[in-house]
Amino acid sequence: MSLNVDAWNKPDHGALFIVTGASGTGKTTLVKRALSTISNIQFSVSATTRAKRDGETDGKDYHFLERSEFERLKENEALLEWAQVYKNFYGTLREPVLKALRSGESILLEIDQQGASQVKAQMPEAISIFILPPTMASLEKRLRNRNTDSDEIIARRLREAQDQIDHCGSFDYLVINDDLESASDQFMSILIAELLKRNRRDSWVQKFVPNKH
Repeated sequence: MSLNVDAWNKPDHGALFIVTGASGTGKTTLVKRALSTISNIQFSVSATTRAKRDGETDGKDYHFLERSEFERLKENEALLEWAQVYKNFYGTLREPVLKALRSGESILLEIDQQGASQVKAQMPEAISIFILPPTMASLEKRLRNRNTDSDEIIARRLREAQDQIDHCGSFDYLVINDDLESASDQFMSILIAELLKRNRRDSWVQKFVPNKH
């Protein structure tokens, strides 16, 4: 299936997409495929207080901030969502997202359920998509096939996965990633359908029906 939205199809106002799924469900692969196929969708670069690692670039991999600066952003409500992971903070900067949306660019956020809930509370119009595994047994198999984690870590990841999945009923769209090609087509179809909605296309209406208001 070949899907594409070319530059001339840029909407009048961009869409904010939230993508959530447990570790091992393949959400990152689906996101990367969509970003390489559909024009005018950007991946949101998160802010973090953790140290920059070798090979990482500020503004591309993360916005690397001092803890005091992150705290200031929190206090000024300049973050759409944030979380503390161990000793470090991670979050989504509000202004870059809003600026992109106003210009017709769409933003894709890949965040966990708690972050998704925070964004939805501030921007109810955001479109939320939850990526599900075929079964919990298949998810466990995927995690074990990685051969990178101990049984203890896998058990923890499965508990965390179930905690995430328990909230899938609050999302706008659900995609079961059983077959990657099929799941990718479904995922991109959701993005494109949302970008073609009437409420993002006033310019098209004016182009073809110029006397209608």
